[in-house]
Amino acid sequence: MSRYAISRRVYFVEEPIFQEHLSAASVTMEPHGHLLVVTPQLPTSFNQTQVLAAQRSLLNQLIANEHINHYVLWYYTPQALRFSDHLSPDVIVYDCMDELSAFKNADPNLPRLERELMRRADVVFTGGQSLFEAKQHQHHNIHALPSSVDVDHFATARKCKDQPADQANIPHPRLGFFGVLDERLDIPLLAGLADARPDWQLVMIGPVVKIDPNDLPKRSNIHYLGPKSYSELPRYIAGWDVSLLLFARNEATRFISPTKTPEYLAAGKPVVSTSIRDVVSPYGDQGLVRIADAVPDFVAACEGALNEKPESRRARADAFLSNMSWDRTWGKTAMLIKKALDRETQPVRVSATKPSSGLSLGA
Repeated sequence: MSRYAISRRVYFVEEPIFQEHLSAASVTMEPHGHLLVVTPQLPTSFNQTQVLAAQRSLLNQLIANEHINHYVLWYYTPQALRFSDHLSPDVIVYDCMDELSAFKNADPNLPRLERELMRRADVVFTGGQSLFEAKQHQHHNIHALPSSVDVDHFATARKCKDQPADQANIPHPRLGFFGVLDERLDIPLLAGLADARPDWQLVMIGPVVKIDPNDLPKRSNIHYLGPKSYSELPRYIAGWDVSLLLFARNEATRFISPTKTPEYLAAGKPVVSTSIRDVVSPYGDQGLVRIADAVPDFVAACEGALNEKPESRRARADAFLSNMSWDRTWGKTAMLIKKALDRETQPVRVSATKPSSGLSLGA
């Protein structure tokens, strides 16, 4: 969306923030680079009907106040249809990043809402190859967009010497993971890895979501450092010896295509992953990521990663990542949206929301 925002207005609509002191709905708009992040502010006293009505009203006000006439709606979740299904955009994009209905505590109406969004959408993107294969018969204009990577951003980890304060005193070897700690995390594997090699330090970065923090294994060699910003991640990875993809194999991970895979590789670190399909192919098949599931096999894979000479793998990884830039992905989506518009002289207007709220509104 930041790339779209260079040439057109982009409004990135967030999920609501609930405030106890509010008596009426309002909205904030903050610039992030070239795009505007739109965040509804709602009273905690609102019930679900009031929440949806407020989101609908605030969206209408945004369109009127910003003089948005021709626009693209870019959805990251079908749930956003509940407050935007009355709009008449030039084009509707459904960016299907995950099989959200398989996530813990998922809205039971998601399958129905997704069918409706598929019916309305002019073009559909999927966040990986396996998700594309699962959805390809549901839409006439659907395209796989596997994870891209900002190579320059993560490659700074290769030269970074400045260690974050909360990681600096953790001994080596350090094996790290960043991402949301939720039902997709293989908790038994994390515990088994820590117990099998108490001399290894496991660094876990990310918020704990939808699971009880007490269910996470507590060991002296497991370090939960909490969420970090995107800009901070290369400094943390720089201090790791191995990067980990500790995903369980369950319904929530069946179609995931972890963006962190190419990010780890861009940082120059060896990577060990469980057998997530979109990691096995292409990364495992090309020898860029070690794949293992059971604790003994995962430990052996990590030992191999710790003992490897990284030069040859880095060169192959860099060559592979050279065709995976966000600029390339942006170019492909822009071309497909232009075709969907079928009016080449009409300026394309785009906006977006994060996966939890879903609407991407733009003008």
